[in-house]
Order: sequence, then C-alpha cells, then structure tokens
Amino acid sequence: MITLENISVQNIINDSLKKAISYQDYRTLVNQLVAEKSTTGNEKTEALVNYTMLNDRRMKRWDKTIKISEAIKESVSNFSGNVTWLVITESWCGDAAHVIPVLNKIAELSEYIDLKLVFRDENEELMDEFLTNGGRAIAKLIMIDNTTGEVVNTFGPRPSEAIQLVNNYKVEHGKLTPEFKEELQGWYNKNKGQNIISDVMTLLGIG
Repeated sequence: MITLENISVQNIINDSLKKAISYQDYRTLVNQLVAEKSTTGNEKTEALVNYTMLNDRRMKRWDKTIKISEAIKESVSNFSGNVTWLVITESWCGDAAHVIPVLNKIAELSEYIDLKLVFRDENEELMDEFLTNGGRAIAKLIMIDNTTGEVVNTFGPRPSEAIQLVNNYKVEHGKLTPEFKEELQGWYNKNKGQNIISDVMTLLGIG
C-alpha cells in the first residue's frame, strides 16, 4: 500500500540519489582530501583528518586483497533483481572504510546492482529516515528496487558479527573504549570481509 510517508521517503531518496557518486569517484575524492589534509563532513578536526588518511590506506588495501569465492561470484552474477545500493558514509568513518570496498567488489559482479554513495552530513533528512537505535550510524546501505522505487532492505552500520561484538561490549562496559575500537579493527582485518559478504548474500535473498 502506497502511503504519504512512503512517498515522502522516496522523494528524500530521489533527492539524495541526484547527489550520489560512484565508488571510483569516492576513492578519488578521499585520495584528494588526504593530499589536502582535509575530510568530508561538517567537522574538519585534526582527528577526523587523520582518520580519513588512515581510511584511505585501509580502502586501498581492501581494494587489492578482498577475496570472493567462486560460488558467491556465480550466485551474484545470477542475481535476478534490479537494485541500487545507496550507501550513507563519511571519509572519516572506520567501519565504512572496511565495509564499502567489500560492497563495491560484490556490486561489480552484477550489472543489476548499482552502488552509489552519499555523505551523511549533506543528507541529514535521508540519514534520519535510516537511524540505528536512534543514532546516525554509518556506513548505512539502503537497497532500493529500481522498478518500484521502494526500499526493500537495509544493511549496516557494521556486519552482523561486529554488531554483536559491539553490543556485548556495551552491555558489559557501558560504552566503547579506544581499546575496544582497536580490537574491532583487528576483527575486521582477520575476518577479511567474509562476514560482510555473507550478510549481503542474505540481503540479496541468495544467502
């Protein structure tokens, strides 16, 4: 059933899609920001600039090293849908630096998956429609059916195993510490994108 709320969300998504960029353009932009000692987003603090520099290196490494099994490659190549993956991100976001290169590798396997990226601080209305536990957590993937324009699923801000690690730590310690954030980066490095790949297969209905 089409409601006014659905139409409003679709309008917000359509406005954001007009500003969206490809993964290749995103990587070029982040690389340029590193050279300029800058960052995306409304805040341009030294810490966020340093995170952008670190994330550029992370994405460069993942672009070269992510491995997708032949079985999954075949499954994605046979995907019969027609979707846009609209991902909300910022260059300083550590989770995004691990997640988005994997999404790109998967999207490249199918002509029916169109990966587009937008920035959180430039798309507050969009972000506020896709909060995580009330927060503006990124990276956030919105899967849109290109035929109907409807949102059919979402993913993020982290893969399922990382979400569980974060939730367990918050229950025990109340908040995330710098030490835990280092541990989480270690988890990403050891997992090598495989949990993201598994979650996305489920998202596509071929897991």
